[in-house]
Amino acid sequence: MKNFKITFLFVWVCISFASLQAQKIERVEPTHWYVGFKQKSLQLLVYGKDISTLKPSLRPYKGVTLKKVNLTENPNYLFLDLEIGAGTLAGNLIFDFKEANKSLNLKYALKNRSDYKTPGVNSTDFIYLLMPDRFSDGDPKNNAFKDMADTDSDRKNPWLRHGGDLKGIENHLDYFTELGVTALWLNPVSENNQPQTDEGGQKRSAYHGYGITDFYNVDKRFGGNAAYLSLIDKAHKKGLKIIQDAIYNHVGINHWILKDIPAKNWLNQWDSYTNTSYKDQPLFDPNASQFDKKQAVNGWFVPFLPDLNHKNPFVANYLIQQALWNTEMFSLDAWRIDTYFYNDLDFMNRCNAAILSNYPAIHIFGESWVNSVANQALLTENNFNYPFKSNLPGNVDFMWCFSALAALNEKPGWNDGIQKKYQVLAQDYMYKHPEKMVLFLDNHDLDRFYSVVGEDYEKFKTGMIWLLTTRGIPQMYYGTEILMKNFKNPSDAEVRKDFPGGFEGDTENKFKAEGRSPKENETFDFVKKIANFRKTSAALSKGRLLQYLPFDNGVYGYFRIDSSQTVFVISNTSEESKTIDLARFSEGFGTKTTLRSVVNTYAQKTTDKLTLGPKASQIFVLTP
Repeated sequence: MKNFKITFLFVWVCISFASLQAQKIERVEPTHWYVGFKQKSLQLLVYGKDISTLKPSLRPYKGVTLKKVNLTENPNYLFLDLEIGAGTLAGNLIFDFKEANKSLNLKYALKNRSDYKTPGVNSTDFIYLLMPDRFSDGDPKNNAFKDMADTDSDRKNPWLRHGGDLKGIENHLDYFTELGVTALWLNPVSENNQPQTDEGGQKRSAYHGYGITDFYNVDKRFGGNAAYLSLIDKAHKKGLKIIQDAIYNHVGINHWILKDIPAKNWLNQWDSYTNTSYKDQPLFDPNASQFDKKQAVNGWFVPFLPDLNHKNPFVANYLIQQALWNTEMFSLDAWRIDTYFYNDLDFMNRCNAAILSNYPAIHIFGESWVNSVANQALLTENNFNYPFKSNLPGNVDFMWCFSALAALNEKPGWNDGIQKKYQVLAQDYMYKHPEKMVLFLDNHDLDRFYSVVGEDYEKFKTGMIWLLTTRGIPQMYYGTEILMKNFKNPSDAEVRKDFPGGFEGDTENKFKAEGRSPKENETFDFVKKIANFRKTSAALSKGRLLQYLPFDNGVYGYFRIDSSQTVFVISNTSEESKTIDLARFSEGFGTKTTLRSVVNTYAQKTTDKLTLGPKASQIFVLTP
């Protein structure tokens, strides 16, 4: 991606109009608003050809005041600052836009907020990450549209859209509940009306969703707003929560605003195209140059994803308001924030605070792909005495992921293998709320977990046990439960294959037990058993973590302890069987002496010794 070179040119074309009849208001965003938000201010973006010559006024409406009219470099925009008082009732605002003896009228809806009170996503949950385009096609009629920038849909081409949609996800809600999943994280569903991009000589669609072109409309190839509302309503009724993927750092190059940009500083501009360094270290390095800090945050992620300038107050308001609008419109339970450290962090604090003030239970976690626990903690609510204080509740725990993979693939050593996993968790003192970190073993940007562990089934099971029993909120990538595999070679498309059975013409249906192989059913049942046990386990969902230093060349044990339950996890990461003297774990056992396995029928009424095969793990519930 770094080899791309483009010139992003903005040409201002200002054409005088002959009469007011040529003027019209083409867009208003937010498209509507809600009464009852903590924030009293609302800034409307109003767009239309040469409307800056008009003088807006608000007809009397109790509780609402038009405080200021803002102009920008571009005469096609007005930004209207409103104040909405406490107790204001829902209804329609009427704006008049006048010039001489002529006027335009705008009706703007204020709606009541939903009765839905999100419980939020927390450590009691198990998140299932899926790509809507690659999961299931519930409505083939919406696979492609001639009026969109990308008109292709072809399942035979790994880089193009395949037709999965929100109806397809809705059709399989029972699959998730059977598996023990409690929350669905969907890659972005907002409109991505992007043209195909040339990446390494290959034309690719924006099927992944990370090039948003309209924050107020779900992509119609996914079914639009109506399909999203339907999915969420039915998911909530089945006890499934919804996590929306947020992108604040950039928009798609085809975003409607960029076709007629309000001001040049709407974007982070450079004399020539400048890519981000993808390095987080300069953000907190006391010795870093200002150039390195600026490039990390203000450099563009890729040429076809223009970088938004969060220091422009109109941009900041625009993004915060769409986040509140989406949360309310779709009754969301959590936000995952893409490319977190590339954003202006003061802006992110302001955005997080706006959401949390209105939805105190909601979870917000960021994608901070960093290479140290310290920087991961600095980007999260933490215990540091440091000038910048993040208010982000949680983060995607890359450091735990990397340490878990190392523990499974490296030979045990003083600082290698299982020691890395222990050491990462030993640094939880940095976080204010380590239980809000989101754990994972792979995702849409990484090689698939089963392939990373060399398709070694014992390693796979141990990794899944750690994922579902360690502190934090576990997240599993779609298809892991049926051993989907692959490396990102030659591209990400290899780890984003269609879920078998989700599309018309599939010869196998992995949503059903009869469509899965014996090994796939074994794996599905393995994940299902632990996930459903976790649902009712006070120790795993809320208990404190007590871990022991790895010993005996690769043996690692930890406890999750709640006042009503104790769970013991023991792993042998070595290549040989181990008979383990359990006396060193007496602090965790307390007075309990019976070990009953969660994953099989094994039980023993002694805490003296235990034998584990190579690379094997067990989960035990302890009883007197």
